[in-house]
Amino acid sequence: MKTPVKATLVTIAVVVVMVIAALIYVLVNQSQSAPPSTGGGDASPQVVRESSHVLDDGGEGAVTLVEFLDFECEACGAFFPIVEDMREQFAGEITYVVRYFPLPGHFNSKNAAVAAEAAAQQDRFEDMYVRLFETQAEWGEAQESRADLFRGFAEEIGLDMAAYDAAVADPATAERVELDFEEGQALGVSSTPTFFLDGELLELQEWDDLENAIQAAVNGGR
Repeated sequence: MKTPVKATLVTIAVVVVMVIAALIYVLVNQSQSAPPSTGGGDASPQVVRESSHVLDDGGEGAVTLVEFLDFECEACGAFFPIVEDMREQFAGEITYVVRYFPLPGHFNSKNAAVAAEAAAQQDRFEDMYVRLFETQAEWGEAQESRADLFRGFAEEIGLDMAAYDAAVADPATAERVELDFEEGQALGVSSTPTFFLDGELLELQEWDDLENAIQAAVNGGR
């Protein structure tokens, strides 16, 4: 083989290797810089979405409290009366939002969330939310499905049962619950209850830390 031809082939080989190396570099960096999926179609996770369930709307200037909760979680059950007191104490000063975070270790946590979401489709989310927490001791920690019990709650609060059954059976209802869970994970939620106050994750050490944080936020806005 003549030397010029050999040199040309070597040059081509070097160029090919450089192109492949450049492509690998670009792909690796794109993979590392890509934001995590939140299941909501947006590039970044949001503490509150348009579809999130607002139990109290304090209006313009109100402090926004968001709780990621698990209806089967005993700590969430213990915080339930505390949160209800806060809602009454700061009525008109806070916007309170609930999001689902059913922990995998709780057998009926997702069933309960699906029941609440099915009730929400009939504008009765809060009624089911209250019923689930008030009866938590009856069904929490059960190792079999309590979906029939939750259906009974739906009947008790006067839901259209055909619509409720259809909502529970619809995969989109469970997907709506999963959206909250996945987005909670992206926001750093790992346990329940987890609270965000005006978009900031609260680190609670004492029972009155939540009230103190809300009071400080409310006073700071005055």
